[in-house]
Amino acid sequence: MKRTYFLISTLLLVATLSLSDRGLAQDYVHYATLTRHTSAVYSIVFSPDGKTFASGSGDKTIRLWGTNTGQHKKTLTGHTHWVNSVAFSPDGKTLASGSADKTVRLWDTDTGQHKKTFTGHTNWVSSVAFSPDGQTLASASFDKTIRLWDVTTGRHKITLRGHTDMARSVSFSPDDRTLASGSADATVRLWNANTGVHLHAFTGHTSSIYSTSFSPDGRTLASGSYDKTFRLWDMVTGQYKKIRIGHPERVNSVAFSPDGQTLASASFDKTIRLWDVATGRHKITLIGHTGSVNSITFSPDGRMLASGSSDKTIRLWRVSSPRSTYTNPSTPLRLSANQIYDNAIRSVMWIVNSGISEGSGVLIDKQFKLAITNAHVTGEQTIID
Repeated sequence: MKRTYFLISTLLLVATLSLSDRGLAQDYVHYATLTRHTSAVYSIVFSPDGKTFASGSGDKTIRLWGTNTGQHKKTLTGHTHWVNSVAFSPDGKTLASGSADKTVRLWDTDTGQHKKTFTGHTNWVSSVAFSPDGQTLASASFDKTIRLWDVTTGRHKITLRGHTDMARSVSFSPDDRTLASGSADATVRLWNANTGVHLHAFTGHTSSIYSTSFSPDGRTLASGSYDKTFRLWDMVTGQYKKIRIGHPERVNSVAFSPDGQTLASASFDKTIRLWDVATGRHKITLIGHTGSVNSITFSPDGRMLASGSSDKTIRLWRVSSPRSTYTNPSTPLRLSANQIYDNAIRSVMWIVNSGISEGSGVLIDKQFKLAITNAHVTGEQTIID
């Protein structure tokens, strides 16, 4: 009996400390599912002001949505094949899209009108990204190359060659100096963003790399791979910092939160996982999609997540109330029953009334719609009632 109590109480205590130390700042709950697309959603991105987000789909369209309401605003048509990637310009006035029709298109986000088409790739365009100054657009292609384009003139500036298999992802560093590309050759390559000179290759993944993402301070690069792992790379030393095997299937997309403290990974296993960047600890798993989660992105203020899936839907997740992180263990954390439930996917909580030496354990599992509670005496006898 005593051993059983010790194990249970230890588990409950650990869960309580975790809740108290971290608070609820990184807990996201699902609040909307958007269903306008008629095929898989391959890419999703928020505008810089956070008021709009865009999605690219296998139905050949791009859709613009209102962030707060999830209301559909515009449909952009013109591509003749899947839209694999979308990206907003830093000023939010232009949207770029890369397609399996081998082209890159630029769109006016206010009017929805097509502005320019960039041609030159000889195979699918898998990823597009604007430079932080908004003057250059990078595109990665299954033709194994990355191309840099002048956004104003539409002129092709330079072609980056070095990958030995399909280039699947491209991203600029926040300081605009470095371009990172991930490839089916299992490498991440770094390039001078101005000259196109190859700088370095990160090796270690054992299969195709689907996604790359810089941390907000530019000191860390994340990569997600078909090998079921994501890796964090040190941009100063050129060495990998952490490797996590967190999904049973390939990692399709990785994204840093705006404060750089959390990394989100989206997987073919239909889930999204959130990780503590400093420790590598798994924080929470977001469940709900019924198909591969192909793209994940944080809103600029970090209060929302959007994910696109092969189930043809977009799911929106938002930080639950209360927003502030609880840091003082001497002050009780006061939560309503609804707040506790909203913040739980699978969790165990230890709720104590020290004044009368009573408490209760609560286990919640939303996936199976299960809740178990029991009462305890918390005095010196430490006996389960």
